[in-house]
Amino acid sequence: MADPVPDAPPVDSSVVTELLPAAVLWDMDGTLVDTEPYWFRSQVALVESYGGTWTKAEGDTLIGSGLWHSSRVLQQHGVELGEDEIIDVLTTQVLEQCADHLPWRPGARELLSELRREGVPTALVTMSIRRMADFMVDAIDFPAFDVIVAGDEVEHSKPHPEAYLRGAELLGVSAPDCVAIEDSVPGLASAMASGAVALGVEHAAPLADDAGYVRRTTLVGTTLADLRELHAAGRRLREQPATDS
Repeated sequence: MADPVPDAPPVDSSVVTELLPAAVLWDMDGTLVDTEPYWFRSQVALVESYGGTWTKAEGDTLIGSGLWHSSRVLQQHGVELGEDEIIDVLTTQVLEQCADHLPWRPGARELLSELRREGVPTALVTMSIRRMADFMVDAIDFPAFDVIVAGDEVEHSKPHPEAYLRGAELLGVSAPDCVAIEDSVPGLASAMASGAVALGVEHAAPLADDAGYVRRTTLVGTTLADLRELHAAGRRLREQPATDS
């Protein structure tokens, strides 16, 4: 089970009970930090070390997927390692690249900082393993997240809703009272299946319009007021009575 991040500031319960969203649930890779190119480079290096080839199109199919699924795909491309070994190798290579340069997604840190100043609870919900999530959280110069849910702490990867449901549970809120911020189709499917109102920030992989979530091309300029408006609109949509076709 994910543990609270040490030294996280106390949450003002009045914010949770009187204002929605009750919390904001963040994806990491591609949403908070632009690590997708690092993952691709690491996949290429690993597959080529076993004499295979790995294309950008093949890498794009893994965006937002769980690492164990990705490992099985890489095995099919000739990588002669166990799933856990593949995950360890890839994670180490990505972290080495992050240590040289950590590329934050535009507007993400600014929005996260505002949420913390306003006392809004936050969870990091990622399919990367815990040691990578901890590295990212430690790199932020303020207590950014109340809880972390990592890929090696859940049974089911995205698009299953388990990770987002776990994040909301650890924060003591209901997932439908939350906004989830994602960049991938599997991640958005996971968030929506949990009941959260989903904001899709298009980046490495294209996102469809009118797919049950709000689509944006950037978080630059996005504020807590925008998330409140987004959540209110999402709630109104859910509360509309179903109509027969």
